[in-house]
Amino acid sequence: MKKKVISVLLASAMVMSMFAGCGKKADDTAADTAQEENKDSAAEDAADETADTEGTDAGEAEEGAGKTFTVGFDAEYPPYGFMDENGEYTGFDLELAQAVCDLEGWELVKKPINWDSKDMELNSGSIDCIWNGFTMNGREDDYTFSVPYVDNSQVIVVAADSGIAALADLAGKTVGVQAASAALDLLNSEEEGGQKALADTFGSLNQFADYNTAFTELQAGALDALAIDIGVAKYQLKSRGEGFVMLEETLNTEQYAVGFRKGDQELCDTINADLQKLANDGTVAALAEKYEIADMVTLKAE
Repeated sequence: MKKKVISVLLASAMVMSMFAGCGKKADDTAADTAQEENKDSAAEDAADETADTEGTDAGEAEEGAGKTFTVGFDAEYPPYGFMDENGEYTGFDLELAQAVCDLEGWELVKKPINWDSKDMELNSGSIDCIWNGFTMNGREDDYTFSVPYVDNSQVIVVAADSGIAALADLAGKTVGVQAASAALDLLNSEEEGGQKALADTFGSLNQFADYNTAFTELQAGALDALAIDIGVAKYQLKSRGEGFVMLEETLNTEQYAVGFRKGDQELCDTINADLQKLANDGTVAALAEKYEIADMVTLKAE
């Protein structure tokens, strides 16, 4: 009888031990599950925090996905917009526009235009802006302009052996200029700072669709001088080598900006904010060095 009681007690103890073991295992499993859930939650929180810190620019880019930004430019206006040796459109302004599109998540559409048709292109909506060495001075009432980003002067380029050393020497000479350009506006202007009085001394003032053609005429002797933006003049003189010089006297000083349709303030504000970001992160300065206009760029880091 005593042996039977002892057997029953041992059996009961084993059962209780089994239940206790199962209980502990279940508790351990629950604890492990909770720990894993906490790890997953912490990982998600960390990912969310990282996304937030990267986030404003990335969010803006995602929001802008699928949007196109069409820039109208003169394809023969180096170093701001031109076709390179690979047949690709490039230049300081176009690379800067691409950097803006990268920030916004937009697709950049580069649209070469005839410069004298720029207003028609803009007002018809076929382009979103004029971005290509576009002078803002004297045009403030006709467009909504971005912040100015380049200081520019209008200068005179002549053949090195022309004997022309000053503006006064242009009397009776044949002078070339791009159609619908700031230089042409300046030479036709009778307002303060205008140079119509000077232009009236010329033998003639001939207009060309682009400066490459005008330089060919100057080289051939069909022109005595060119009125041209200083940045373009420097680029042309460097790329063409010897044979041309730039007069020390300038016609005036002006500023470049991006031109939008009058009243298109929201788009203008977006571009202005992005231009400042690109100035702050060094992009503007790097592009200015690349295209050798660092001494002309006015958009600086804050």
